[in-house]
Amino acid sequence: MPDTTPDNSPAIEIRDVVKQYASSNKAEPKLALKGLSFDVPQGGVFGLLGPNGAGKSTLINIMAGLVNKTSGSIRIWGHDIDRDHRNAKTCIGIVPQEIVFDPFFTPFEVLENQGGMYGIAKSLRRSEELLRAVRLEDKRDAYARTLSGGMKRRLLIAKAMVHSPPILVLDEPTAGVDVELRRQLWELVGDLNDQGVTVVLTTHYLEEAEQLCDRIAIINHGELITNKPTRELVGMMGEKIVAVTVDADITDLPHDPRFRKCVKAGERVIEVTYDKSEMTAGQVLAKLQEQGFTVDDVTTREADLEDVFVQLTSQVGQG
Repeated sequence: MPDTTPDNSPAIEIRDVVKQYASSNKAEPKLALKGLSFDVPQGGVFGLLGPNGAGKSTLINIMAGLVNKTSGSIRIWGHDIDRDHRNAKTCIGIVPQEIVFDPFFTPFEVLENQGGMYGIAKSLRRSEELLRAVRLEDKRDAYARTLSGGMKRRLLIAKAMVHSPPILVLDEPTAGVDVELRRQLWELVGDLNDQGVTVVLTTHYLEEAEQLCDRIAIINHGELITNKPTRELVGMMGEKIVAVTVDADITDLPHDPRFRKCVKAGERVIEVTYDKSEMTAGQVLAKLQEQGFTVDDVTTREADLEDVFVQLTSQVGQG
């Protein structure tokens, strides 16, 4: 299990980070990150979410040492990435979106070479152990190019863990993989987290983030929108959705000032979004019946992370 930092400080501290890309013409320089500040606590699974172009990959590339920030500071496991670059880099493992390793090496050779790059003595390398951990021991001597897409993803995770970093960053690890492989990857990530590894995850699958992450930060247009425990974030909405199937085609929608939203979701289906503090599902149904609708069927659901995400990011877009 990874040791904690000496003063039990955050796994990652991000303070006022700005990244400005110079423009190739007379257009304004692009600000990819606009004074971003937040902490990643130790020991949990932290979700970093945002729409395409929000700045997530830019931030990860800065932490990986692939992109230079314009200003601000980042500390990884207590080590400043500028003043103590070597130690900062050994405390983090990055699993990129792209599959990157030499296709003519075997999985064992991929891990051995990575261990050599980190200066790990042969006797201390964990290549066999890592191959077992990611369930690739039977592919130990196969060429990496012959592995399936899922196996390559698992090999990337093993490669990122070669130097036993206390922090693992996964950038869209399940993009384009099937449901079964996604489940296997999350089991693997859960096992690493149980061993004390702090996991930072970016994903477009919001239901995954809701299930896996203890805490979630959402960024948009290079700015922090929110950073809260997952349950608190989902609870922010306080909204419920009622889908009502009526006995005839809908020509007019019901109305009430307490309805947050009322839409036609099918020829005979009305979806009403309401605030649980203002009314109940029973009151919604009574209002529909009062306005002449005959109800055949009703389903309800609570607002989820996707609803929160859409609301928060659209508010910023309007601003």
